[in-house]
Amino acid sequence: MIPQVLTSRLTSFCFRLRPGQDLKKELLLYAETHQLKAAAILSAVGSLKVACLRLSDRKETSEFTGPFEIVSLMGTVSASGIHMHMSISDGDGKVLGGHLMDGCLVYTTAEIILLESTDLVFDRQMDEGTGYKELVVKARE
Repeated sequence: MIPQVLTSRLTSFCFRLRPGQDLKKELLLYAETHQLKAAAILSAVGSLKVACLRLSDRKETSEFTGPFEIVSLMGTVSASGIHMHMSISDGDGKVLGGHLMDGCLVYTTAEIILLESTDLVFDRQMDEGTGYKELVVKARE
C-alpha cells in the first residue's frame, strides 16, 4: 500500500539551548509554547555532558557520561509529543545512537533549527501492533 502524500508550506524556528538544559524537555516545551503542530528537526549541533538513550530493542534507558558531541538529531516535534533519535560521539570519535530520552543535559550549547509544516498536524495515537504511541499525519483544518 502506498501512503497518501501530503505536501505543505514550511516555517522555520531557530533557538539555542544553554548549559544544563534538558534537550528533550526543552524541545517539548518549545513545541508547546509555540503551539507547533507538525515540525521536524532540520539541524541540531552542540554538546551534551550527559546522554540518556533508549538503545535498539530495549525497554530501559541507558545513561552515558560525556562530554559528547551531538552528531545527529532527527525526528518529529509537536505539542502532542516528540519522537527523536540521536547520535553522539565521544572524545575518541566513537559514535553511539538511540531514542532520545529525558536527562540529556547540554554541555556548552545546542543550536536547534525546526521546520514546521503549516498545513499538517502530527498526532500520536497508540498502535496496538507496536505498543507505542505512533505518528498520525493529518491535514490542518
